[in-house]
Amino acid sequence: MMRPQQKKIKLEKEFESNLKSGDKVVTKSGIHGKISDLSDTTVVIETMAGKIKFERSAISAELTQKVNLPAKTV
Repeated sequence: MMRPQQKKIKLEKEFESNLKSGDKVVTKSGIHGKISDLSDTTVVIETMAGKIKFERSAISAELTQKVNLPAKTV
């Protein structure tokens, strides 16, 4: 594998291992929710429709972190 691909795979594995209960996430299919339960390979996400079980690799991004937007000037 090329170096950039190896780096991307490493970052994805780190991201998956750092997930914790209570994190707000979005899946690769676009489903938004909050992690309610974790196991070694799966994640249970609580959505407005109920709870859904996914593979850890199906999580695309964490939304828990604050987004710093530039201040609006008047």
